[in-house]
Amino acid sequence: MSVRSTLKSTLIIVNRCLYGEGMSTMTAREAAKRMGVKVETLYAYVSRGLLESHIAVDGRTSAFDARSIEELARRGRPRQSSRSSSLNMLIETAITSLSPQGVRYRGRLSTDLAREHTFEDVAELLWTGTLGERTHGWVGETLSPIGGDALDLRDAVRVAAARAGTGRANIGHGAPPDVAGTGRHLIATITDSLPIIGDGRSPRLTLPDGSGPFRATIAGRLWTRLSPQRPAPGMLAALNAALVLMADHELAASTLAVRVAASTRADPYAVVNTGLGVLSGSLHGAASRLARALIDHALEVGPVRAINSSIRAGQRLPGFGHKVYLDADPRAAALLDLLRRAAPNSRALAVIDELGSIAAERIGREPNVDFALAAMSVVGRMPAEGGETVMSIARIAGWLAHAQEEYGEAPLRFRPRASYIGPPACHSSAEPLR
Repeated sequence: MSVRSTLKSTLIIVNRCLYGEGMSTMTAREAAKRMGVKVETLYAYVSRGLLESHIAVDGRTSAFDARSIEELARRGRPRQSSRSSSLNMLIETAITSLSPQGVRYRGRLSTDLAREHTFEDVAELLWTGTLGERTHGWVGETLSPIGGDALDLRDAVRVAAARAGTGRANIGHGAPPDVAGTGRHLIATITDSLPIIGDGRSPRLTLPDGSGPFRATIAGRLWTRLSPQRPAPGMLAALNAALVLMADHELAASTLAVRVAASTRADPYAVVNTGLGVLSGSLHGAASRLARALIDHALEVGPVRAINSSIRAGQRLPGFGHKVYLDADPRAAALLDLLRRAAPNSRALAVIDELGSIAAERIGREPNVDFALAAMSVVGRMPAEGGETVMSIARIAGWLAHAQEEYGEAPLRFRPRASYIGPPACHSSAEPLR
């Protein structure tokens, strides 16, 4: 048997595996004609992942699955590959909306709330829809402090969240859970379970609008777990503002995951643990830690050298730009402004501002809230994971609000279908290669 004949026989067997017995194929010209496009356009669909082509029996031309071509022809010309595009989902919510002016919680601008209300006030707004009377001194479980050399703050938050929910009843098919009660208990428990590194005395909070001071706030209790020093005037207000600004951000990745979990009727504690898992990603909650590394480098070698080093390494500058805010992240502007008021003579903050200005000019992107959280962690002498810790605790408020809303929807409504792109079934009846 000639080499050509052997190759032809081999291709026949391979195509049987690829297409299956009796599966019809089309040539490129036949496929293009059926779809009403040029042959060049057909191959463009292949390069974009919309079609698969295989070597035809002649060993030189391409073959296309006739059923795939027929399906695309009936659907109309495809515009983009589902492999590369984002999954767009629209969910109705009465909790949060995004705009160029900033995030609005139930119609109220979060940057205004950050100056006029405690984090507890804003959490109640998210859960109940009203600001109501100020409620502080949330009480959680008395858990032994979590920490030590094996755990950083991010791990400690996740362990505390898991422990807080241990033994608590799943909502099952009963009445909707008390989400607000769960939120108060869970946030207080996590905060108080983190190891104390300051003097243990919770500082009193005075808000930027002058109201206060307030005792036993989450911001004050969290400060003693994040910083070894007593807060300078205004720094505790900046931490409280960070908690408020990070409480929710519409359908961020972790919030979508939370709603999916709630749609299965997972209990509120399990819902929060779902959110914490997604938040740990380097492109989500952990982004502030990467921004902190950039700031630390700038404090060591100067902003210009730090930026050049990252650019030469082919890295994107962490802490700049945002998918939602095309101009500037209003949350970052609000938090950085409060930091400047709280620490007007800070050398570190001066370097941070210079870093932000130079980077924005170089890459055309303004600092985002991850950069602002990292800046706060430096000025407040917090650990590298301080910003991520603040975001983790703050976002519990928003997650539970979304979970509560999702409990009111039909269960299991998130069931997307997958488009299988793996190897086709190979029939065992194919002839052996000779």
